[in-house]
Amino acid sequence: MRVLITGAAGQLGQELQRQCPPSVQLLAMAREQLDLADSAACRAAVETHRPDWVISAGAYTAVDRAEAEPELAHRVNAEAPGAFAAALAQTGGSLLQVSTDFVFNGAQGTPYRPDQPVDPLGVYGCTKAAGEQAAAEALPADRLCILRTSWVYGPVGKNFLLTMLKLHAIKAAAGEPLRVVADQVGCPTSTSTLAEACWAVVAQGASGIHHCSDAGAASWFDFAVAIGEIAQASGRLSQVAVVEPITTADYPTPASRPGYSLLDCSLTRSALGLSARHWRQALAAVIDQLP
Repeated sequence: MRVLITGAAGQLGQELQRQCPPSVQLLAMAREQLDLADSAACRAAVETHRPDWVISAGAYTAVDRAEAEPELAHRVNAEAPGAFAAALAQTGGSLLQVSTDFVFNGAQGTPYRPDQPVDPLGVYGCTKAAGEQAAAEALPADRLCILRTSWVYGPVGKNFLLTMLKLHAIKAAAGEPLRVVADQVGCPTSTSTLAEACWAVVAQGASGIHHCSDAGAASWFDFAVAIGEIAQASGRLSQVAVVEPITTADYPTPASRPGYSLLDCSLTRSALGLSARHWRQALAAVIDQLP
């Protein structure tokens, strides 16, 4: 089986390569090999390599910057998936489109099921929702899997975990508190969990819309506190900062974010045969992997 992954240099792309099954012929494409803002290049990559699957892991993920760069975000997050899907419709392959909890508005206060309608708030969420739609319009349903996830982090790249580890050390040394938003609720997802789900989709030829995150629920404040606790217990940090909860209004950002974006992953875990791992357990495993 031949699988092409995009965003190969990103945190999910690197984990997908690490977990790649031996039976898979992997074509790992980073930005240098494939510019996702170039739809023609996306189509050409499929037409040239004719993969059995494309795992569309690359994305424009700078949520706040997207408000100032909506056209670029749309090309990467919406037009690229559409281009992959259109090319795969001709070559016979399938698409795994990695999407996000930001396609929901966060107003309902209960975990979102895969079959619920989307209603994104900002440019990032809108472009990711548009990417789902573009792929669905171009590719037969039995050859498309949309896998939504949330709050992704891992041992490499740029993410909340690595940022908080640095800030804990800096703030603790300065005797200053670390102020983190406490009124946005979702669930952290390790790249290990997400990559495992991606490869399960490919191995089983799954289709439809699925949700994947680690188990449990947290605010960003909860996540920051846990990072400090686990990192200190493991010897990663000698001291940690006091974390103070703040509101979204206390920390205004260009992009609006859903206040509640927990995903209901029960059907996906059952369908793909995946076990539920609490986010704190997953976090401890990732911290153990850090260099």
